[in-house]
Amino acid sequence: MLIGVISDTHGLLRPEALVALAEAEHILHAGDVGSVEILDALREIAPVTAIRGNVDVLGACAKLPATEMVELDGTVFYLVHSVHDLDIKPEAAGVNVVVSGHSHKASVETKGGVMYLNPGSAGPRRFALPVTVGLVTVGQGGVKARIVEILNEPE
Repeated sequence: MLIGVISDTHGLLRPEALVALAEAEHILHAGDVGSVEILDALREIAPVTAIRGNVDVLGACAKLPATEMVELDGTVFYLVHSVHDLDIKPEAAGVNVVVSGHSHKASVETKGGVMYLNPGSAGPRRFALPVTVGLVTVGQGGVKARIVEILNEPE
């Protein structure tokens, strides 16, 4: 199963993000959505699980949950906008992958048998960081994640 992971769109859904996520069977949005229209557009690709971030304070995005747990193809994902706000012990809760955003800095690391994935920011560029999304493959070979750079040219 291919899972697309996106965060920090801040109201901007780039065409490059849609292309990168086009083959996803499910999409996870780790907050700072900025506009419910972004979730609607992502739902045209695949089912979406989304949480709110610190900028999602008005409208439909403000009604999104702060955290969410979802099982996809036997793998348990826990979404929290800032990893610093992690309110569970992932290992004890049976979580395989913690998905976060907020920092705009993409990373994949494993701690205590749990994968921590931050897909970076797919919205407006900040801090001269590349614009990225994540792709997670779940299958018999386990869980593999990679960061996909969708834009690295100066704007």
